[in-house]
Amino acid sequence: MKYDIIIIGGGLGGLTAGAKLSREGKKVLLIEQHDRPGGCATTFRKGEFTLEVGLHEIDGPGPVDLKTKLFNELGLFDKVEFIKLPEFYHFVNDDIRITIPHDPHEAATILKNAFPEEEKGIDSFYSQVLNPKKRGMAGEEPAGEMSVGEFLDSIISNEDLKLVLLGNLGYFHDDPYSLSLTYYCAAQSRYFNGGASYIKGGSQVLSDFLADYINNHGGKVLLNHLVTGFITGNGEIRGVRCIKKNKRGEKMEEAWADEIIANASMPGIASILPEDKSKILFGLIGDKRPGASLLTVYFGFDTMLSDLGNNHYSTFVYDGSVKSQKDILINNKGDFEKRSYTFVDYGQVDQTLADSGKSVGALCCIDYPGNWENLTREEYNSRKEEVAQIFIRRLESIVPGISGRIIYHEVATPLTIKRYTLNPEGAVYGFEQLPFNMPVDTSSVAGNLHFASAWTRTGGGFSGAIYSGYFCALSILRKKQAVK
Repeated sequence: MKYDIIIIGGGLGGLTAGAKLSREGKKVLLIEQHDRPGGCATTFRKGEFTLEVGLHEIDGPGPVDLKTKLFNELGLFDKVEFIKLPEFYHFVNDDIRITIPHDPHEAATILKNAFPEEEKGIDSFYSQVLNPKKRGMAGEEPAGEMSVGEFLDSIISNEDLKLVLLGNLGYFHDDPYSLSLTYYCAAQSRYFNGGASYIKGGSQVLSDFLADYINNHGGKVLLNHLVTGFITGNGEIRGVRCIKKNKRGEKMEEAWADEIIANASMPGIASILPEDKSKILFGLIGDKRPGASLLTVYFGFDTMLSDLGNNHYSTFVYDGSVKSQKDILINNKGDFEKRSYTFVDYGQVDQTLADSGKSVGALCCIDYPGNWENLTREEYNSRKEEVAQIFIRRLESIVPGISGRIIYHEVATPLTIKRYTLNPEGAVYGFEQLPFNMPVDTSSVAGNLHFASAWTRTGGGFSGAIYSGYFCALSILRKKQAVK
């Protein structure tokens, strides 16, 4: 069948592009290999619990947020409720317990009270983060492009303060000394300028809305289908081939379109392109590496954790072995007994995710597929349970009594993420966002092949994926307009 647009992948980038293009009258086919749309913006149900796969907060959406413009166009706010979060994060290590609010002026005041000798450095930090295009404060030398770690070392002496400011580093990368300051400030500023929200009922509500929008506007969302290759003609990409998953002997299906959008990893698409185009794309991304992955332990509790004294939505726990920025990467690759982690108590903001009186939570840390490869199924499952018990024991020091209230737990590893997203190495944020990182211009691969995902210039995270989809759709619409 012939479409205007074919989208490979149903993550937020593909769904956003598809919804926007559908709104503008384009006939869209979106093909997703999973049994539900959303990619990392999905949920799953276990008994009385709705578990959030990846999203625990999204920046904004604020009045001047591009997402707000898009969501208004789609009428999304009539169907999807965003719950404003009470705080940015709560930071804990052996010496410090401090809560960082979303309001940057309140956050700066709290930090200056805790670290009075670092007042100038704190002002420099927020000046840079809130004005990512402004290099440094008035009267100072421009910050220029450097790593986040280098920037913090240049303005702050107290190592504990640096760690507090890096509480949510795991949103972006695994190492402050190889994370682009420009990228970090652009992303972090959105949290301080617009706050953050959780989608009531879980991120699947957002993903389902976007998928339904495509279906209700003349398009089609095809689930449980895997794109295996491209149809070419006269040197151009004309369409795709796909097959229904888990159905041996099923006939290969074909679809044609003027424009193809890949809501997938660039390495993954390169591997199924025709040889000449594959060579070009692999050449363009040859020096780029996938970013880190994550390990998540999902929990169902028989109580509200506020009854146990937990008063925070997201708590970032840095192990005592992390004394300075240089210890962060070492810790992220170290033993789970000491690895720093984030704990999210969804019961603080959304009681609809569990039956009355119960709640759900999730514990997450940076992880890598090498920790889980080359294991038998029995060894793999045994290792997952071992890691779960390690973190349950460690949670006791943060929320005493929590281990006795767990009635469900399950572990997702980087291999789980790789299986459901097809991202190489289970990367959740696309390519590493390094200093002087140049975006990949894929126009030389094929004029009608576009990318909308965390692997593009907008980077990872839910806003990054949404922006990539929106920009991709606008680019195609401008192209069509120019042809007219």
